[in-house]
Amino acid sequence: QVRLVESGGGLVQPGGSLRLSCKASGLTFSMYDMSWYRQAPGKERELVATIGTAGGTTNYADSIKGRFTISRDNANNTVYLEMNGLKLEDTAVYYCKAKFSWSALHYWGQGTQVTVSS
Repeated sequence: QVRLVESGGGLVQPGGSLRLSCKASGLTFSMYDMSWYRQAPGKERELVATIGTAGGTTNYADSIKGRFTISRDNANNTVYLEMNGLKLEDTAVYYCKAKFSWSALHYWGQGTQVTVSS
């Protein structure tokens, strides 16, 4: 059974930082591209960042470039999202997604809430 469990969300002031983690189990983690998505109230889910299987390839949404960093630890089946310089508009539920590199097979985590507020 595949599980993706996000953690690290919370309430932070504008300009603050958070580090999200997504721990995967039940799959061969190194065969999956990993992504972070977010969904704000009343909005569609949007891609935030993606990292390739070996961690050498990353892509970011324009809205978070230079502020967020995605990384992964294949030995511990975990992907991270380091978020700095948080803005009010970063408030959303953040979801982890694992996509098998050679097919459309994918899995979602349950999400973790990030709230940026003064």
